[in-house]
Amino acid sequence: MIKFSERLRELRKEKQVTQSNMASFLGIKMRSYQNYEGGSRRPDYEGLVALADYFGVTTDYLLGRTDQRG
Repeated sequence: MIKFSERLRELRKEKQVTQSNMASFLGIKMRSYQNYEGGSRRPDYEGLVALADYFGVTTDYLLGRTDQRG
C-alpha cells in the first residue's frame, strides 16, 4: 500500500510545484508541509480535503486506500 507521504510527493512533482508553494496554498509553514511529505505528520481534515481538491483526486487516493484518482 502506498503511503500518504509518497502520494503527496508524487502529485506535487507531477504539477511541478514547490513545497513552498504548497505550504502557502495550505496556509502552513514550509516545515509543516515538509513533514507531510516526510511522513512524520499528516494534515487535518480540512487540509486533506484542500489537497485532494487541489490535485483533483479523492481523499482515498491521497491516503493510499485506492489507486483510482477520481
